[in-house]
Amino acid sequence: MFSSLWETAKNSPFSRPFEAQCDAPNKELVSGRTIAAASAEGDSCEYGSTQFYLMCGFGGLLSCGVTHTAVVPLDLVKCRIQVDPAKYKGIFNGFKVSVAEGGVRSLGLGWAPTAIGYSMQGVCKFGFYEVFKILYGNMIGEENSYLYRTSLYLAASASAEFFADIALSPMEAVKVRIQTMPGFPSTLRVGAPLIYSQEGLWGFYKGVVPLWCRQIPYTMMKFACFERTVEAIYQYIVPKPRDQCSKSEQLVVTFAAGYIAGVFCAIVSHPADTIVSKLNQAKGSSAIEVAKGLGFMGMWKGLFPRIIMIGTLTALQWFIYDAVKVTFRLPRPPPPQMPESLRLKLEAKQA
Repeated sequence: MFSSLWETAKNSPFSRPFEAQCDAPNKELVSGRTIAAASAEGDSCEYGSTQFYLMCGFGGLLSCGVTHTAVVPLDLVKCRIQVDPAKYKGIFNGFKVSVAEGGVRSLGLGWAPTAIGYSMQGVCKFGFYEVFKILYGNMIGEENSYLYRTSLYLAASASAEFFADIALSPMEAVKVRIQTMPGFPSTLRVGAPLIYSQEGLWGFYKGVVPLWCRQIPYTMMKFACFERTVEAIYQYIVPKPRDQCSKSEQLVVTFAAGYIAGVFCAIVSHPADTIVSKLNQAKGSSAIEVAKGLGFMGMWKGLFPRIIMIGTLTALQWFIYDAVKVTFRLPRPPPPQMPESLRLKLEAKQA
């Protein structure tokens, strides 16, 4: 089953759905080189090939693993505000109290499960997103892929995140306990066996449902908002087509679109994020019980530091991911263009 899906994705006509149309595909822009030849020489692999998916997964590993590990201090304070707002009254007070109690080194608590967990999540998030985008695009056809591209982005990203969170959940459970439970071991090598001995395998996955509730809306917003923002920036702000922009200019657009997407991501996923933090701290509690205990306003505690963290995080993730594609010369289709067949149909209806 999975092998047939993999082959379908590799051979999908959606692997080239949004290429700009050209009336003279063999036009020589440089003497002796056609447009098609330049494209073949520029890419290190075929779009939708196994190598392409593997390299996208590697890009996801770097983008998520590096960025999440870099903001561990901010994440630690955010989690503590969520689970104990009476003690940690805000982002600046949270840093002050945390340093006063454990020193500067304590701000790095949970870095190991963060690095491992989010690296695994990144592989699945970005790698499977490319797989599902091509697979679903093939299922609905080229014209529908253009007309309903936002829905396509949402469906592909939601499917990818479902698997990404299964990979993340064990390390997230350890990380939150290290950061928020007094007396819990401060290292992964001690904390993980302790959870297993006390709660069994379920201890690592009891937070997976609220994790899905947090991460799936977050990722849907992250990918769909990013894709449409990039499209809008090139259409309305950048005064020239993307293929005429330098690589550095393209990466600036990537960073800007990523930050905009990150702000919306933080807002839509914050209540579930608060529940995850509190759930992993409170043994034997369910997500519904935690939500009732927090109340509506309680689920929005720590939103400001999370907007800062997620906005920066998302922008850097897209920047690193796109930089990996540029560095390894992976295919990077331009913003979507209306397929020629659809354009002719619309013209025929108007005639």
